[in-house]
Amino acid sequence: MVLGLAPRVPLSSRCLQAPPPAGVPWPSFLARSVRLTCGSAQMEEAVVGLGAVTVLAVLEQAYFSLQVIYARRKYSVSPPSTNGPPEFERIFRAQANCSEYFPIFMAMLWTSGVFFSQGVSSFCGLLYLYGRLQYFRGYAESAHGRLTPLYFSAKVLWVLVGFSSVGVLLTFCRVYLKVDLLQELGFF
Repeated sequence: MVLGLAPRVPLSSRCLQAPPPAGVPWPSFLARSVRLTCGSAQMEEAVVGLGAVTVLAVLEQAYFSLQVIYARRKYSVSPPSTNGPPEFERIFRAQANCSEYFPIFMAMLWTSGVFFSQGVSSFCGLLYLYGRLQYFRGYAESAHGRLTPLYFSAKVLWVLVGFSSVGVLLTFCRVYLKVDLLQELGFF
């Protein structure tokens, strides 16, 4: 095996793995509550929280885009122009800023959910979406109104980055190095 590359496994076997066998202690936030197998209802159950947050995130992005369309009509700013009254420019910029962070959020939400914990990651995802909604509303009112929600959503995003990193590291060590870091560090 080349370091960093997954071993050649048949496509049907490329599925998320089940939790450790009974009797092997794991913290409850890392243990999966269902066995994950390709194409099964159990796999759907294992990611339904992430899927729900993803749908909400897409709907939120659509809402932000609609607000820009309404602002264009209200302030008579025809596409492709992005210049107009400050009220329009704030709404346009809030939507653009939220769109810029959307792919980062989605990647960290799913990586954290798959490798760390679906429940914790889904909850953080909801907090992030709430922060982004408050950011959008605050920015639409005034440039200063965006700051508190911006800092809040950035902190939540960094938490997801941390969870993703920990989850990937623990999984990499367990799968490729055959070392359970949690046991080695004395957590179990």
